[in-house]
Amino acid sequence: MHIAITGATGFVGTHLSQFLLAQGHHVVLLGRQELADDVLLQQQLQGIDGVINLAGAPIIARWSDSYKKILRSSRIDVTKKLLDAFSLLPKKPEFFISTSAVGVYDNAATYSEHDTPNASDFLGKLAQEWENEALKAQEIGIKTVVFRFGIVLGRGGGMMNKIALPFSLGLGGTIGDGSQKFSWIHLDDLIGAMMFAINTPSAHGVYNLTAPNPTTNYEFTKTYGAIIHRPTILPVPLFVLNLLFGEGSTVLSDGQSVLPARLLQEGFSFTYPSLELALKEILSQPN
Repeated sequence: MHIAITGATGFVGTHLSQFLLAQGHHVVLLGRQELADDVLLQQQLQGIDGVINLAGAPIIARWSDSYKKILRSSRIDVTKKLLDAFSLLPKKPEFFISTSAVGVYDNAATYSEHDTPNASDFLGKLAQEWENEALKAQEIGIKTVVFRFGIVLGRGGGMMNKIALPFSLGLGGTIGDGSQKFSWIHLDDLIGAMMFAINTPSAHGVYNLTAPNPTTNYEFTKTYGAIIHRPTILPVPLFVLNLLFGEGSTVLSDGQSVLPARLLQEGFSFTYPSLELALKEILSQPN
């Protein structure tokens, strides 16, 4: 297949592109230049079988008013631009996969796709708006899938890359008391779920992309430390995160408990359903 990807230089995008190329697919990278030029974007999308939209500025940052605009533009505006381009194509893509986050839910309970998104904070509202924009591709006859990502765990990037050094030095610890929920997905299962969605004709709509066993920040921390045989006794005080990131610290200090009900019901099999399995695989080899 010919598959176009936005956000292909990020952690997930890099690994997904490499996987697709290894499987014999042709990958077209849609970067800032292509997304800024309507004519160039149209040219790049000619003859494309599908589009995977991974674009989005990093959320772990200090959210000034100007950065909130960047967070929104990199998600909503990019998605709108893609849909505008799709509508003008003589041959439309067969599928469109876009992303969202489990932050559409609050932290009061455990949720599946059968529950209505209920988060009322900035990120929750942003994710819901992003989903609604992406799903408009269905209106022009394109099979559309939206994946709500949990925290992505994998070698060589993302969260695991950021915490590797302090944990290896015995300086790892919980965030606050560690009670916040922690819904996660192994990178291999993330890519597997995307291929499942592409190759399953009936797959459409919104899916929670998390492992079937959500946990807590405390359990993640203790499991990580046990596997690498390092102590995890130094918690990160919440006020430190607030000093560093302000409102953006909620990404680290808050969390959701989310189940991938639709993937399980439709027959997707997780290679890493448990946190211990996932971390043992990731930590068994150097980054």
